[in-house]
Amino acid sequence: MNRKWWTLITVCIGTFMLLLDITVVNVALPRIQAGLKASFTDLQWVIDAYALTLAALLLTAGSLADKLGRRRIFAIGLVVFSVSSLVCGLAQSPLMLNLSRGVQGVGGAMMFATSLALLGQAYRGRDRGVAFGVWGAVTGAAVSVGPVVGGGLTQGFSWRWIFLVNVPIGVVALALTTAKLEESRDPQGARLDIPGFVAFTAALGTLVFALIESSLKGWGSVVVEGCLVASVVLIVAFVLIERRTRAPMLDLALFRSPAFDGASFVAFAVSASIFSMFLYLTLYLQDILDLSPLGAGLRFLTLSGVVLITAGLAGRLTTVVPVRLLMGVGLLLSGLAMLLMRGLTVSSHWTHLLAGLIVGGAGVGLVNPPLASTAIAVVPPHQAGMGSGINSTFRQVGIATGIAALGSIFTSEIRSHVTAGLRAAHQGGPNALVSAISNGQTQQAIGRLPPQSRAAVAGIARASFIAGLNDLFLVAAIVAFAGGVAALALIRSRDFAAQSAGEGSAQSATEMVEPAGA
Repeated sequence: MNRKWWTLITVCIGTFMLLLDITVVNVALPRIQAGLKASFTDLQWVIDAYALTLAALLLTAGSLADKLGRRRIFAIGLVVFSVSSLVCGLAQSPLMLNLSRGVQGVGGAMMFATSLALLGQAYRGRDRGVAFGVWGAVTGAAVSVGPVVGGGLTQGFSWRWIFLVNVPIGVVALALTTAKLEESRDPQGARLDIPGFVAFTAALGTLVFALIESSLKGWGSVVVEGCLVASVVLIVAFVLIERRTRAPMLDLALFRSPAFDGASFVAFAVSASIFSMFLYLTLYLQDILDLSPLGAGLRFLTLSGVVLITAGLAGRLTTVVPVRLLMGVGLLLSGLAMLLMRGLTVSSHWTHLLAGLIVGGAGVGLVNPPLASTAIAVVPPHQAGMGSGINSTFRQVGIATGIAALGSIFTSEIRSHVTAGLRAAHQGGPNALVSAISNGQTQQAIGRLPPQSRAAVAGIARASFIAGLNDLFLVAAIVAFAGGVAALALIRSRDFAAQSAGEGSAQSATEMVEPAGA
């Protein structure tokens, strides 16, 4: 077989593993919580630890690959991802799992940042279009089947297998990488912006830490306030560094374009709204409705299936319909989906979510393809890679901050509803019981109560969870609507720069399959 086709096979295997592992995690979270006796905060970090390191390293990993070799960085990424997956699967505590998830993000960034560069080096002309098409189909399939595969592995074996299955796949991909892929590099590529990388990572990390910890310690906590202040200071430092360095990891001049600003906000909004809700929807389906992991994964197919269908249609419409309309309508539909899912009661079934899942899938499908092309078409051609990388970074920042912020609101609302419910039921409101329920330790808390009180407290906890979830639907809808308005108002045709068809299709493939549940 020709070496270039081995490149396609290897990159597809590695990327399939990367994206599959992202989407399978969501449906396994309740089992992870039970198996490791994890708190709700721990579950947030299972997602955010990965998203943080991925967001922080995406731009830097691309520059590093240009300098040291794309095959080398891809291979290192495979090793890091596979070894950290093994540690995830063997984790004996939430801390061990979350630390290894952060390391997974490092490997994921190395792989994701170099995948299309390897294909672009191996293919030319018509073959390049075929290669990107195959890659896009494979990665799209990974995103779609992830919840079902994750549910099957979790239910049939253990949640640990959603991570352990990566090890043999990673070994095969690594063997093919070293044996079949050719090395490529760009010695004239951008310099590494180490000060900018450190400042950006620290700013994002302290912000997310403050948002997550606020649900436990409160906004008046010295730790939370200190982290928020530190985050602001570090963001200012990052901006100053990027303005003064000769080779910034993020060229601030790009944000002078309203269309680029709009595309960045759209990327953030779609992740911070509908994608960030997957964690809470999963907990509702399994913890409240008692669905199995596989059952929850099958329900999510109603969304991912519609995404695939609508994305194909949106890809064709980008040639005849202004992209701002596709993205604006897509986010407005995503906001509508949140409102359709709102209004849950203690007697609701999963079918209450069905219309929202379908409409949400249509909205996401309309957003992704035009967002992909816009991210690179509104920047100068020589900065297309940076434009795409910044857009991907905004997606991951949206996931990280969205889950953290929604989690803070969620736990606060649950605490308020539980306290009121306990008082109304004359059960009292001991702080330990309220804190345990609001932090996801409901079963353990109920088990310590007198038998005659358990049913009443369980009912209060269930009602409080649903009330909190309804509040999150409203917040997520507002974020999605804001993104839709930004798309319609900021993205203008005159801001688009000419891009070659090859560059456009390559970057479009990347953004169309950006992890939806990381």
